[in-house]
Amino acid sequence: MSAPRTPPWSLVALFATGYLAPYLLPTTVGRLDSGLPLSATQAGAVGSALLLSSASAGFLLASRVDRTGPRLLARAGLALAALGYGGAALTGAVPAVVAGAVVGGLGSGTVTAVAASGIAGQRDPHRVTTLGLLGVSALAGALYLTIPHLGPGHGLPLAALALTALAVWPLTGRLSGRGAPARPAVGYDRLPHPRSGLLLAASMPCWSLAQNALWGVSGRIGLEQAHLTEVTVGAVFAVALGAGLLGVVGAGALGPRLGRALPIGAGTAAIAGCVALGAAATDLPAFAAGEIAWNLLYPVVLSYVIALAASLDPRGRWTVLVGSASSLGTAAGPLAGSALAAGAGFPAMGRVLGAGLLLIAVPMTAVALRTGGRPLPVAQAPVAEVPVGEAPVTEVPAPEAPFAGIPVVEVPLETPAVPARRAYETASPNS
Repeated sequence: MSAPRTPPWSLVALFATGYLAPYLLPTTVGRLDSGLPLSATQAGAVGSALLLSSASAGFLLASRVDRTGPRLLARAGLALAALGYGGAALTGAVPAVVAGAVVGGLGSGTVTAVAASGIAGQRDPHRVTTLGLLGVSALAGALYLTIPHLGPGHGLPLAALALTALAVWPLTGRLSGRGAPARPAVGYDRLPHPRSGLLLAASMPCWSLAQNALWGVSGRIGLEQAHLTEVTVGAVFAVALGAGLLGVVGAGALGPRLGRALPIGAGTAAIAGCVALGAAATDLPAFAAGEIAWNLLYPVVLSYVIALAASLDPRGRWTVLVGSASSLGTAAGPLAGSALAAGAGFPAMGRVLGAGLLLIAVPMTAVALRTGGRPLPVAQAPVAEVPVGEAPVTEVPAPEAPFAGIPVVEVPLETPAVPARRAYETASPNS
């Protein structure tokens, strides 16, 4: 029997809360541009600072979630998100808004680290990830439909982030506290599969940057190049996120049947085409087609990438590190997109980003081919090695022999072994 597991719905809610800031990035950057004395590039830089702060939290906490305790870290992250985003929403002073965005981003990254660490320890991390993506897509879609009707100003998307953090706070009571110190199994503290993990983590910043460079300026493409209203652009984003819900549902139903290499490699290549199409849009049909197709594919591929990272380490350290590396690319996305669009125009930006996605798909697919078939081990509880010869038997007495060379079974410390049914079978920890 494994140790008690974190309730999945708590992890789903934390995952959705942590990822909501990147999902709301277009409207957040657009409102900062229109509601404050900031240029488009400066507003993009504020968005990048928010996401960079979120990525920094993930890198700092990758190996500390278990030591500090998921409940304490989750509450600290939610408090930072509520205070930071809430303070930025209530003030019009640019320095205070920037500071609040950075503090809020730190909170979002902390919450994401707790969620990612917990998800990696679940029996089916891909399923829990898809549930989290469903939650954040549905919430972001509802906000894209609602915010344009609530009035102008930079504070509305930031206030939505703060209120979401407060709403999730009661669920933290179901998280575990600080883990009790125990002797870890051999190699438990070392990151397993370092080459595959490092290659995947190194690829993720480029993968996320290419996509979020477009996502960060998608609002401007709709308003300036496709000549749409803010309400129409918000409706397109809501429909696109709804398509993302369908994609995540399909990915959850499909599960590992196609492996991970095909969804990651072919999906990234298809996303490259969507990025080029969306960036070149000059009317509503082309803009909607590019955004909807991209949002349909992006969470699907992301769910398989997270599941791949989870398969490398059951403690979730690679999951957190890969997610934080992705946040680095997400953080640089708005600034990179604004700079490329200003220097070369939206269509050229899309072609450059699409080509970059095609290149980065190669190493990601290589990692998936090499490790994608590895089942995820479940190692949540401290274990002790108990010789089979010490377990009592019911039918045939145990042979009298030295313990050396006798097979051993790992039994969680909290659970007593149940007597074996045959002399030479391993003792079952759960009858």
